[in-house]
Amino acid sequence: MTAKTSVVKLEGVWVTYHETLALRDVDMEIEDGEFLGLIGPNGSGKTTLIRVILGLVKPDRGRVEVFGVPPDRLGARHHLIGYVPQRSQGDWSFPVSVMDVVLMGRYGRLGLFRRPGKADREAAMRALEDVQMQDFARRQLAELSGGQQQRVLIARALATEPKLLLLDEPAAGVDAYGEEKFYELLQGLKEQQGLTIVVVTHDIAVVSAYVENLACLNQTLYTHAPPSEVITAGTLEKVYGCEVELLAHGRIPHRVVEEHDGHGGHNVPGGHG
Repeated sequence: MTAKTSVVKLEGVWVTYHETLALRDVDMEIEDGEFLGLIGPNGSGKTTLIRVILGLVKPDRGRVEVFGVPPDRLGARHHLIGYVPQRSQGDWSFPVSVMDVVLMGRYGRLGLFRRPGKADREAAMRALEDVQMQDFARRQLAELSGGQQQRVLIARALATEPKLLLLDEPAAGVDAYGEEKFYELLQGLKEQQGLTIVVVTHDIAVVSAYVENLACLNQTLYTHAPPSEVITAGTLEKVYGCEVELLAHGRIPHRVVEEHDGHGGHNVPGGHG
C-alpha cells in the first residue's frame, strides 16, 4: 500500500493573542484525502488553528507546512486552499447574485484589475453544480435559506479549484435534516474530487458519522484518531472538562456534550474557537 503524503503539518506550534494562550505545542499531520472533524469547546483554539493553516496567523513558535511549504510561501498555489468561514461573519442582506458570490472565489487566481472571463464563469458554474445549486445562479443571495447560502459559500471555495477545503462551523444554524444532507454533500465532494477536508464543528454526534478522523483540541491537541477510538468518556471529558452522555444513534454510537468554555462554565455553540 502506498503511504499517503501530508497536506498539512504542524510541529510544536504555539500562538498567543495579547498574552492569552490560544494554541500550546500543537503537533498535527493531516494526510492527503483525509476527512477530519475538528472539535473542542468554545475558546479552545479551533478557529485559530484554521487561521494558522491559512497563513493568516503566524505562530510564536513552531513550524507549519501546507503542501510542503510554509503557507505564506505558497504564492500562486494558495488557491489550493479553499476556505468557508462562519456564516455569522457575512452580511446576507447585501444585494448580490449567487453567481457573483461564487465568482469571488476566482479573484485570487485572476490577479488585480482583471475581470472574470468565460473560463472563470464556467468554473463557477461547475462549482455550483457540485453543490446542486446551479439553478439558483441568478437568484439573490439574500433570498436563499441558511442551508442554501452555506452551499453557495462552499461553491465559492470550490471555484478556486482547491485540494484542501477548510470549513469553520459550516452547519451552524442549519436544521438537523439539513445538517445531515450537508455532511453527505461534503462526503461526496471528498470522494469525487479527492479533496482533503477539515470541518470545525460543535456537533460531535453528526460529524462522527461522516468523518474518518476526529481531532480534539483545547489549546493543545488531545487526540487525532477515528471517531470510534475518540468517543470514549476519558478523552472527551479531558477535552471538554465535563461529563458526556453516550447515545446510540446513527451509524456509530455518539457522545453528545453540553457546550462548555473549557473551564467548567457553560457556553452556547457557535462562538469563536
